[in-house]
Amino acid sequence: MIEVNGLSKSYGDYQAVAGVSFSAQKGEVVGFLGPNGAGKTTTIRMLATYLPPTAGAATVAGYNIVTQADEVRRRIGYLPENPPLYGEMTVREYLKFIAEIKGVPRTEMAKRVDSVMERCFIADVSHKLCHHLSRGYRQRVGLAQAIIHEPEVIILDEPTSGLDPNQIIKIRQLIKSLGETHTVLLSTHILPEVSAVCSKVVIVNRGRVVMESELSKLSRDKSLEQIFLESVSQEDAVDAAA
Repeated sequence: MIEVNGLSKSYGDYQAVAGVSFSAQKGEVVGFLGPNGAGKTTTIRMLATYLPPTAGAATVAGYNIVTQADEVRRRIGYLPENPPLYGEMTVREYLKFIAEIKGVPRTEMAKRVDSVMERCFIADVSHKLCHHLSRGYRQRVGLAQAIIHEPEVIILDEPTSGLDPNQIIKIRQLIKSLGETHTVLLSTHILPEVSAVCSKVVIVNRGRVVMESELSKLSRDKSLEQIFLESVSQEDAVDAAA
């Protein structure tokens, strides 16, 4: 569902993403893991067709992100780092508006809006203006707009940012359930988040992929184990003993 081959993005002499390649299949929740500044958000914006790549290629749901960008947009749900809400709308009005522009049939619209509000735990603020929502609620409304049209591919950039611990648990459970019928690409810098919801991890650093592995294989790989020793002796004595 997602195939990325040598994707790169440069800004003048600065290369934010340098030849990234990875894949994600239907039914997978893929963790896109790396520190801040690793190139995660830039890569995700290219896959969501918000940024054109400098080099390389990628397909999402079988469509090229450059030459078939409109088809890609129809088939993805995208939650950016800062959810794009309209402050003058209530939560229900906003979700109804998003459902309309994403082609949800009018006969299903009310049911779909109610459903995503329940799934994302925002039914209690359905009549509240988006401008008055807390950071946590804004994040959850952003997630609701990403899944309201039941897209084939869901791309989430730091989806649990700003949530309290109880909300994080619920949203992680939701993301894991979405992975049963969708392809989910989840960007995060939090390792426990990947362990909790993902079936596969792609680790990036300084714009490059340093590892791609199924989580089950990664946990069995003994070569990744490290042992740390602390000594109270002087450095010379330790070197001599070694």
